[in-house]
Order: sequence, then C-alpha cells, then structure tokens
Amino acid sequence: MPGRDLLFCQPRRSRTGAALTLVFAGVLLTGAATGALPGSRPQAARPQASGATGPAASTVAQQDVARAAAEAMAEGKSPVEAAERAVSRSGDRWAAVYSQDDYEEFQEALDGQYTGVGLSARRERDGRIDITRVQPGSPAARAGISKGDRLRSVDGRTVDGLPVTEVVSLLRGDAEDAPAGTAVTLGLERDRRTWTKTVRRARLSTDPVAVSRLSGHATLVRISAFTKGVGDSVRTAVREAPPGDGVILDLRGNSGGLVTEAVATASAFLDGGLVATYDADGRQHVLQARRGGDTTRPLVALVDGGTMSAAELLTGALQDRGRAVVVGSRTFGKGSVQMPRRLPGGSVAELTVGHYRTPNGHTVDGHGITPDLPADGDVLRRARTVLAGLGQSR
Repeated sequence: MPGRDLLFCQPRRSRTGAALTLVFAGVLLTGAATGALPGSRPQAARPQASGATGPAASTVAQQDVARAAAEAMAEGKSPVEAAERAVSRSGDRWAAVYSQDDYEEFQEALDGQYTGVGLSARRERDGRIDITRVQPGSPAARAGISKGDRLRSVDGRTVDGLPVTEVVSLLRGDAEDAPAGTAVTLGLERDRRTWTKTVRRARLSTDPVAVSRLSGHATLVRISAFTKGVGDSVRTAVREAPPGDGVILDLRGNSGGLVTEAVATASAFLDGGLVATYDADGRQHVLQARRGGDTTRPLVALVDGGTMSAAELLTGALQDRGRAVVVGSRTFGKGSVQMPRRLPGGSVAELTVGHYRTPNGHTVDGHGITPDLPADGDVLRRARTVLAGLGQSR
C-alpha cells in the first residue's frame, strides 16, 4: 500500500484536553511507520463502498467498526479481526486497524527506534509489495536486498494483496513476539529472478536526515522520513551551511512522517505564514510555519513518484510560497485525512475523514505535485544547475 497518513492521539492518555496528532504515515516494513500532525491526517482515500464520502460516511463507518469490535469482544472473539472486516467492508482504501501492541510500536517508531530488518516498502495498486528503501548497515542491506526489489513472501507466506499492517507484523514477528536476533526468511524478486534470503531482525535506529557538501556552493539535505526531531535537524543544517551555499532538499522516496516535523522543516525556510490547510469532519484547520526561517538561501527541492504524504505537504508549501524550485517527477498524490479511534480491547482504527490542500488551495490527493522543472536521469546534476542559476539571479 502506498504511504499512509495517520491521525493519532497519544497512546495511554485520555483524549480529554489533549490535542490529536495528525500523522502522515509511510509505513516502513521494518516495523516503523512515520507521520503525524495536530488535528487530522491526510491520505488518499478510496470511495466508500456505498458511494458516499465525507464526514457523514466516515461517522457511519466509525460507528460500524466500533460496534463490530464491541460485539466480537462480548462473544469472546477477536475485536481486532472484527474491526478489520468492518474496515474492509467500508471501502476505505487507507483505513487500517492496529492492535494495542502494534500501536505502541508505531509510537516508538516515531521516536526513530524499531525492531526489524531495515526495509521500507509500499503496496502498489495491483497488490504487490515493492521495496522503496533499504537502510544502510541494516540486516537487509547486508543481505544484498535493494530498492526496487519486490517482496513476495515472509516466512513462506505470500504477501501480495495483504494489508501493509499485516506485512509489517510478519516482518516483525509480532505473533511470536520475536525480538532482535530472531530469523525471518524473505521471498524476493528482481528483474524476474526470484530467490529467498534469511536475515536476522535487529534493533535499529533511523537517521532520517543526511547532510553533505557538494561542489559549486551547494549543501545537500536528504530527508528519508519525518520522524521526531527532523525539523530541528534541518534547521541546524541550514544554519551551519557555509555562507553563500544554496540548499538542495532531497525528498525523493520520502513516503511521509510526522506532519509536525514537515511543518517544522518548512519553518526552516519560511518566515511564518501558511503551510497547508486540511479538513476533518467538515471543519477546516490551518497549519502555519514558525517565524525566523532562512528565506535568503537559494533552494531546490527534489521529488519523485515516491514522494508522498507529509513530504508532499512540505513540497506544496515551498512551491506555492515561491520559496523553492521543485525539480524531478510528479509526486505520488497522497493527501487524505484519517482519524483514529480507540476500540474495545485497546486497538486503534483509522478511517478517512477529509483531505489537505497546499497554500494556493491545490488538492494533492490523487493528483500529486507537478515539478516546476521535470527531470529524469541525473536529477541531482539538474538541481545543481538550477541552484547555481538561482544564486546568480539574487
């Protein structure tokens, strides 16, 4: 499944008096999912099975899911399985159900810690699971697994068509409570060649911001996901870049993350103002950048079809505000809002309730963001050329 945006309240905390967290989540098959924002969270939603959409339809679906879970519990059956069946009937493409343990691991992943093998992936529209990133130094990287490979099975079970949450559970070994060091066998495919590889799970830390200096007065800041602290890391990178350097912000393959961190990243380049708007249950909300960002350095943003969710929110803000030239290919188009709901037994269900828009009012969901300068091949070289031109035009 393509990157998911999730709206979650904080776990083990009463919702009373507490702000909800808007999560734009791309699910990392290592067990990490990223993405969060205050209020709601955008995601691409499939029409309801009945053809109805919007707040009324989502309210009915939420009631149906909660009722199914409660009835299952009363009958001594699994409330999670019952909720999953109800979600499937709702026709909501981006809906998902998390067990209490999965949800707690999700929150842990937002802190940049998880147990897994080091793969990030998404489910394509035909149901296949494609690997979008392999974490350097991870068990998957040491096993020679690469971006673009297809994940066919986990411990002999075919994963095509499975919900991403279930694939994540298989990779983590949740059913067996598998800790770091336990083995998992992956079925893989590359260029029509298939093979299996057994790797051992490990306790991994994400390092989502990588900064490097390029020739030609350019600083490259690559963001792989928006986990906690990314906004501060980007602000520091911009502040410490040599005088006269422009910035290339590489968002290619970034499937999402905490929306609060996407807004904080926008704040590193803007002096306040609108970042995005989103609707949730019929009400519009506004996301604003903090004042004091660097508005003078030339800025180029790199995007591709793997740029999703919170990464698209950031791209749209920088483009619409005239702060960055966007180079690359059209982004994925993930901009719907999910709202979480606690279910009997402690599980969490999320259902689509709305969509977000860029500062100029453009809807991202289903459309994506069109770059200012389309580029294939050596996109980084094109970005450096554009950056040099921006520096000369100042």
